Amino acid sequence: MTADSSKNERYNAGAAEARWQKIWAERGIFATQNDDPRPKYYVLEMFPYPSGRIHMGHVRNYTMGDVVARFKRAMGNAVLHPMGWDAFGMPAENAAIDRKVHPKAWTYENIASMKKQLQSMGLSLDWAREIATCDPAYYKHQQKMFLDFLQAGLVERKQSKVNWDPVDHTVLANEQVIDGRGWRSGAVVEQRELTQWFFKISDYSEDLLKALDTLERWPEKVRLMQKNWIGRSEGLLVRFMLDPASAPNKESELEIFTTRPDTLFGAKFMALSPDHPLAQAAAAKNPKLVAFIAECKKIGTSQAAIDTAEKMGFDTGIKALHPFDASWKLPVYVANFILMDYGTGAIFGCPAHDQRDLDFVNKYGLGNTPVVCPPGQDPKTFVITDVPYLEDGKMINSRFLDGMTIEEAKEEVAKRLERETRGNLPLAQRQVNYRLRDWGISRQRYWGCPIPIIHCEKCGVVGVPEKDLPVTLPEDVSFDRPGNPLDRHSTWKNVTCPKCSGPARRETDTMDTFVDSSWYFARFTDPWITNAPTDLKCVNEWLPVDQYIGGIEHAILHLLYSRFFTRAMRKTGHVGMDEPFAGLFTQGMVVHETYRTKSGDWAIPADVKIETVGDARRATLAATGEPVEIGGIEKMSKSKKNTIDPDDIIAAYGADTARWFMLSDSPPERDVIWTEEGVQGAWRFVQRLWRLNGEIAGVAAPAARPATFGVQAVSVRKAAHRALANVSDDIARLRFNRCVAHIYECANALGDAIGSAETAPSPDFAWALREAGDILVRLFHPMMPHLAEECWAALGHKTLVSAEAWPQVEPDLLVENTMTLPVQVNGKKRAEVTVKRDATNAEIEAAVLALDEVKRALDGKRPKKVIIVPQRIVNVVA
Repeated sequence: MTADSSKNERYNAGAAEARWQKIWAERGIFATQNDDPRPKYYVLEMFPYPSGRIHMGHVRNYTMGDVVARFKRAMGNAVLHPMGWDAFGMPAENAAIDRKVHPKAWTYENIASMKKQLQSMGLSLDWAREIATCDPAYYKHQQKMFLDFLQAGLVERKQSKVNWDPVDHTVLANEQVIDGRGWRSGAVVEQRELTQWFFKISDYSEDLLKALDTLERWPEKVRLMQKNWIGRSEGLLVRFMLDPASAPNKESELEIFTTRPDTLFGAKFMALSPDHPLAQAAAAKNPKLVAFIAECKKIGTSQAAIDTAEKMGFDTGIKALHPFDASWKLPVYVANFILMDYGTGAIFGCPAHDQRDLDFVNKYGLGNTPVVCPPGQDPKTFVITDVPYLEDGKMINSRFLDGMTIEEAKEEVAKRLERETRGNLPLAQRQVNYRLRDWGISRQRYWGCPIPIIHCEKCGVVGVPEKDLPVTLPEDVSFDRPGNPLDRHSTWKNVTCPKCSGPARRETDTMDTFVDSSWYFARFTDPWITNAPTDLKCVNEWLPVDQYIGGIEHAILHLLYSRFFTRAMRKTGHVGMDEPFAGLFTQGMVVHETYRTKSGDWAIPADVKIETVGDARRATLAATGEPVEIGGIEKMSKSKKNTIDPDDIIAAYGADTARWFMLSDSPPERDVIWTEEGVQGAWRFVQRLWRLNGEIAGVAAPAARPATFGVQAVSVRKAAHRALANVSDDIARLRFNRCVAHIYECANALGDAIGSAETAPSPDFAWALREAGDILVRLFHPMMPHLAEECWAALGHKTLVSAEAWPQVEPDLLVENTMTLPVQVNGKKRAEVTVKRDATNAEIEAAVLALDEVKRALDGKRPKKVIIVPQRIVNVVA
């Protein structure tokens, strides 16, 4: 058949993409109206920090969200798909120091640059709802909620241990402490006690934990990570009496929390946090202990830093008495691995059944006594050396507990110690503890949301009146000295107390940037409202977010904080639900080969030429021919220079090619390996679809649907509707790579059909081809929207495919009238046979014996028998 000449034209992505983006913007087709009566669907990708450039991880993340948004819009939903900027944070202050540019100017320049990049991707975003968390119009409401939370008892000001950089004069996050030194200054980090503001997330520990079971559309991995972070543990609060002669100030007891009371008879030592009151009391009389505690404070405050540090202890000389045997005295150490803010800041050590405790006793020669014996092991010969026994078993070396299971022993210890009293109090009581600590939100930096508090000598802590919100950041600040510029800004810092009109000062700490990102999804529902953080009607209609998409690195803090913040907003009347995200998807990373020169320097992929010689690949610098070592495939990072600039890819191949490759090469939850070959393959498929569309556009098809369809037409319609059903199902399940495969199959089927068609196709076949072409374009529209618009127009449509409804599947076309069965002769596959689905065994046998491959295998002999397994396989026995 003769196709339209447009099939030979090359698709010009650059011109087409700019044109369709302009049309979408002019017509405002992605703007969402809150009063839209259609079923609502809220899709959101985690908003970016405006670093200045988007990276390929952004391209993957936002493409996935865009596919969902466009699909749901076509399915008849009112779709909310907004974008904003997580705009506060340290990088802007670092830029101010390094580049002598104001953080605000740096941030807004980056926002403008990144917005232009995102728009070049053709994302179906409602830009009218754009927000930046550094905008006073946004953080005004954040300050109002802080005051509401304070009034509701959800905010507390208390002393807290922090990582302090003595050179930069700032608090460092745990991840900013590297080998005990500040990541920027290189100074030895100190642990300091500072007065900080906290959100009382720990009040919600049990609620946050239990509600995880209701988040059925969250990855199990993320739910488990949050469960472990919350860290619920059931145990005993046990009072160990102290030998008064050994206690520094005649202290009488030491209270510990344990989840393993069954191992009490394996106790070898007690250990205190360096901050424990008993440790401090002992240090007051022992200069060497003072020095040891000072060393402990150089480690950092994170559990990870403490866990990986060498286990160190200092014997205080204090003795604790075993709760079941007063003559059994345990040495009390101060240890660098005990945290004051978990349990009571003190533990008893049972080294035979805890790796940390075993490392400790092996270092200090305290020995160990196993009290749990593995099944089948002789207790008399069971010993522990370097690895503790952590599994189930029977109690040994434990007096009245011997022979019990672990659970039986726990219960027996609890019952006995609950009955025994000292000073009218039981020696133990059952207790539930949580690892989750309150959320410290104070940051000693400029570029963050000001905390709306005024400190007055007479009135104490005073909230800024609502009429005076927002408390904005002063712009006339200097970064020529370390520390927080707000501390040095006297005209901003010194104010009049709103209660007594006396002299007062502002809070100079700003909020943790996780606060900014813990409610932005709610603000998107009505970003124009000025007198409240949310419009209750709008926020309750849109939330929870139906589909949230982002990286696994945010599985704990951002998501957990957002879950708490939503509960706090509900308590203070700003939302009507507890959970912010109904569905969560965590996409994999984008990874790339690394390249290194002889000098050890990393080389960027754009500068490297790859050649294949036989089965081997070799790399050279394109400019000089210098050999380059091909390294491992790793996450794209600036440090190893294995990054690809999305602008370069879009300029060379078009946004649709980048989008298609990001969706096609790997399941979305797994990492995708970026390769130039893969991108070129995606680009070739774009051109192929354009040519195929041109051929279909050249088919003269009747306007009216034919009354009947011949075999060719039915075959084409089945291929199209089968692809439609599969793509519809897989988009809904976020299986984007499978959608891509179905579209490839459909395109192949249509290409084959056109190639085998007569010069003048029958009307029914021509109509089927045009229908299939329309379906195909609408199928790849969510993935490659610009190409889809261009193809849709070429097919003669006057509408935008972005505004078209999703096509309807005709179920009858999904029913196969034939089946293909493998055929074996004497157990070896020889052929396949296609027969009617309702064929009788006799008809199947006749068709099989008529196959040339079977005839050759039988070599003129009659088969002994033919075994037909219904709808599965045919076995011919010669």
